[in-house]
Amino acid sequence: MKHFKAAFTLIELLVVIAIIAVLMGILMPALRKARNQAQGVKCRSNLRQVGMGANMYAQDYDQYVPRGLQSNESQPWFVRFMPYLSQKPKGNDYRTVDIYLCPTYPDKRQTVCFVINGWQFSSNHDRVGFAVDHATRIISARRRAETIYMAENEDNNDGLVNRPIIETANDPGLALCDVWAPEHLPYSDKGEENTQRRVAISRHNRGTNILYLDWHVGWLSSRKIDVDMWRFYD
Repeated sequence: MKHFKAAFTLIELLVVIAIIAVLMGILMPALRKARNQAQGVKCRSNLRQVGMGANMYAQDYDQYVPRGLQSNESQPWFVRFMPYLSQKPKGNDYRTVDIYLCPTYPDKRQTVCFVINGWQFSSNHDRVGFAVDHATRIISARRRAETIYMAENEDNNDGLVNRPIIETANDPGLALCDVWAPEHLPYSDKGEENTQRRVAISRHNRGTNILYLDWHVGWLSSRKIDVDMWRFYD
């Protein structure tokens, strides 16, 4: 009497493969969403630590905080905050520092994934403003919980060739890592995408993480970021 070994038929194998494909199709979006959420948490954690460094800096310097980067004579904010943070660069090389990073920034050479508020206004009615390159006091700011101090840096994925990669404290392009004009925001007043934007338009689910002037961190839809949120003083 002959004995035959049990084996899968071709149809059974195809059914198993189809089931696996369906399960992968169901699971992959959930896994991708979980990964994106974890990266967003890491980004906010880094930004929160930067806020703690900024707060300690302000306490040591009579409530003055760094602003824009237009002047080549002044140190950029990420250098000034370094003594108050747990990490240290190797000389001027910041490639070993990850506290200024967002994990979702597409170009992994970037060491500074945030841009700073370097915007000043001549009056409450001024909606254009101008760049400020010196430290200013925050003690007189009345809307600190609503005022943006830092936001996420835009990248070049959408053809924005003006976004510099910063690897050292002496790299050219530092002056492009601050915000001081309406065209630096994600959207114009007409709701159109700004091609000269410096604030990320869709880093995290069509929005970006924000460090406010009272040092709390939160996510904000890019369409809600407007000129008034950058006013230090009313």
